[in-house]
Amino acid sequence: MAIRENFTYTDMDEWLNEKRVTEIECLVPDLTGVARGKILPRVKFTEDRGMRIPEAVLGMTVTGNSPVDDPAYDRAISRTDRDMILKADPTTITMVPWATDPTAQVIHDCYFADGRLVDFAPRSVLRRVLKLYADKGWKPVVAPELEFYLTAKISDPDLPLKAPVGRSGRAETSRQVYSIDAVNEFDPLFEDIYDYCDMMGLDVDTLIHEIGAGQMEINFLHGEPLGLADKVFFFKRTLREAALKHEMYATFMAKPMAGEPGSAMHIHQSVVDAETGWNIFSNQDGSPSPLFKQYIGGLQRYMPAALAIVAPYVNSYRRLVRHTAAPINIQWGMDNRTVGFRVPESGVQDRRVENRIIGSDANPYLALAVTLACGYLGMTEQLEPTPITTGSAYEMEYELPQGLPEALQRLRAEDKLREVLGERFIDVYAAIKDLEHQEFMTVISPWEREHLLLHV
Repeated sequence: MAIRENFTYTDMDEWLNEKRVTEIECLVPDLTGVARGKILPRVKFTEDRGMRIPEAVLGMTVTGNSPVDDPAYDRAISRTDRDMILKADPTTITMVPWATDPTAQVIHDCYFADGRLVDFAPRSVLRRVLKLYADKGWKPVVAPELEFYLTAKISDPDLPLKAPVGRSGRAETSRQVYSIDAVNEFDPLFEDIYDYCDMMGLDVDTLIHEIGAGQMEINFLHGEPLGLADKVFFFKRTLREAALKHEMYATFMAKPMAGEPGSAMHIHQSVVDAETGWNIFSNQDGSPSPLFKQYIGGLQRYMPAALAIVAPYVNSYRRLVRHTAAPINIQWGMDNRTVGFRVPESGVQDRRVENRIIGSDANPYLALAVTLACGYLGMTEQLEPTPITTGSAYEMEYELPQGLPEALQRLRAEDKLREVLGERFIDVYAAIKDLEHQEFMTVISPWEREHLLLHV
């Protein structure tokens, strides 16, 4: 559900007046998931104003650069630096809890001058996939689980990250998975996070300590995909701000610390009939339906080609290695955390599949769009899954691309994903990731200096 379901512009204006808001942060999630946009005085924020920002804002690398002389990119994004028109989604209006003055934030959708949604904007890509489901009379239901690390502040990016010091005055040095006391080390921080999330209506559920030193996980209550993507987008921003207030960093890097597990964004997903509300993954007698198996078959068939979207950076592939609490293949199993697609024990109406491949560094809109797109293709193409895996999938072969260049090559070659997610989106996204990889290859790592400088 949306943060403020069924809110209109009139409702939003009344709400802003009631809260005595003086400034509004007008946000656009870019392809990396970063919040772009403008800050406006309250008096300048009106429905008919038509705020604008350059189209190229949606076509930048994480370092802020744009591809040059890429024909596919140039066909999608104008070189004249034209504007997009931004329109606020009133259902996303919420306060900025850490602001000194009463400040609101609202997510905007991006439109071309002719009134069409900008098709390569992340929210537009997710809307496109959700329309495919709606046309079939289906409604996806999702529940993200988001892992992240708390780290000590460090100003030099060449130095390795360290676990932060808790209230005991010491940093973690051993595995504290599911430890209540280890979470309580950071009580003041998490009290602020829960207060912020309550103020913003983010519906966060369970907080646990994960395997890594300073690694935590927050779970969201299940709901409608676009609303959940908005909440994850807001949460990432909120957590970083709260951590800075407490002299720490919070990071969603897939693999921020050597020797520690990576961070994932596990997404539980099911599909209900739009009219009856029945979970179409279950037959009336309670057994798994053919559509359930076909959904898994779609994930298996298409996720390897979609990996560049859910493992979007060079760093992402450091997480997807054997015996590090992350999948290396596309196997599926019942209550088996070693596989890419886990089926939790559940009731008939709660039958679902958990995609464990997605990294916490993924853009939440694109991550949800991609995993739902794969499942949709599985159901519409009636794809059958492989036999269920009952043992450890860590001992099996790699089935996922093992680096960004290979993942991008497979993404570009998959016509079905291009059709479902949008051709212009694939062209823009792949061009940006190519450039990011080129930028990364200009950097010499400490490993190279340590092992190659005097030995080769």
